[in-house]
Amino acid sequence: MNRIKNVRASVSALILAVLVAMPLGILAQTRVVAPKNSYSVSDDVKLGRQAAMDAERQLPMVNDYEVQDYINRLGRRLVEAIPREFQHPEFQYSFKVVNARDINAFALPGGFTYVNRGLIEVARNEGELAGVMAHELSHVALRHGTAQATKARPYAVGSVLGQILGAVVGGGLGQVIGATSQIVPGVFVLKYSREYERQADTLGAQIMARAGYDPRDLANMFRTIEQQSGSGGPEWLSSHPNPGNRYEAIIREAQMLRVENPVRDSYDFNRVRARLRDMGRAPSMEEIGRSGQRYPTSTGRTPTGRVEYPSTRYRNFNGNLFEIAVPDNWRNLSGGSEVTFAPEGAYGDYQGRSVITHGAMVGVTSATSRDLRRATDDFIRSLAQGNTQLRQSTGYRYENVGNRNGLSTVLTNISEVTGRTEVIQIFTAMLRNGEMFYLIGVAPQDEYRTYQNTFFNMARSVRFFD
Repeated sequence: MNRIKNVRASVSALILAVLVAMPLGILAQTRVVAPKNSYSVSDDVKLGRQAAMDAERQLPMVNDYEVQDYINRLGRRLVEAIPREFQHPEFQYSFKVVNARDINAFALPGGFTYVNRGLIEVARNEGELAGVMAHELSHVALRHGTAQATKARPYAVGSVLGQILGAVVGGGLGQVIGATSQIVPGVFVLKYSREYERQADTLGAQIMARAGYDPRDLANMFRTIEQQSGSGGPEWLSSHPNPGNRYEAIIREAQMLRVENPVRDSYDFNRVRARLRDMGRAPSMEEIGRSGQRYPTSTGRTPTGRVEYPSTRYRNFNGNLFEIAVPDNWRNLSGGSEVTFAPEGAYGDYQGRSVITHGAMVGVTSATSRDLRRATDDFIRSLAQGNTQLRQSTGYRYENVGNRNGLSTVLTNISEVTGRTEVIQIFTAMLRNGEMFYLIGVAPQDEYRTYQNTFFNMARSVRFFD
């Protein structure tokens, strides 16, 4: 009998020792449970990717490497802090900055995340910015978009795409984007419930603490957002209703999440804010919505043709279906299903159209055939419809495109901007979903050898997310 008592005492002492050794926050923090969801994780990715493409056709992106690099690093830090039970390896987290002055941010199912320039500019420190991003990532990790859409059954996956995008973006522009998604509107309209908002506040605070930020900064940022509510309120509030006592609830959670020496400010945060201020006034979401304009926007200038050679240093660009390395002295000029990269002096307008003299266009298009050669033939014929001087000068070669069996070929054309002969290098590869990836490299004929290795390096660097 005494032996049994001794064993029980030893086990109790062991448990107590383990509990004492654990951080207080792990014991005390509020437990969050993901809601019921009848959609698959792959549905989240599918819906989010399509919605992201639609959003980027309507929204102007901040095409600045330093700004983009900063927001991507901050986003990745927060993603790594998402608790293991809410990690979904299939998700394709990406982070981009919208050139709009409204205080707004939204994250689509699958991890496609957008932060308005206005949010960065109004945040008083990096912790406040990280707080809103952590809140948005919590909606993604808990799969709130498709969980809310689950209530709309029996609608199919495609039938809720417009509602998801329109509601998550919020406000008038959200309605515009949702309406252009080619989705028949249903009676169900997605809007985050107050319960989902409460969950995102709680998990967002926990993610912040795990990433080294003070959750009180999230509470302070919400107060700032509410103070900006003047005429109609920030777009963010239209899809993120206050669950009640929001500030107080986050402060209570923060008291259970002890963070020593939290990150509040950083040199990079202040540098990016200063860089954004130097870009001049950003349009409002209302102005963007009224314009009805699809992006990328024109630059209002003609290419000069005087450009730097491609840098031998590369940076990664994260698209919705792929990642690719590009020279770090090239700008990305558009988003969505196609992105253009070009150095200063090589891009601009000509007769009302956006053109480049040096650089590359990368994207995904519907394949006309499962046979790559046949699909590439049709793709080149479609290019020739708008370029009557386009001629194929070599046959096809098998190439490594993102570690897949791809094709490459060389064409020539007469540049309508310079009147010079230009060389066009095309790479293609099939995606598992039946679409075709393409990379189109462009350079004047007498400079082509300088750019050839760059085009091949880009093709080999591709990482697909299909």
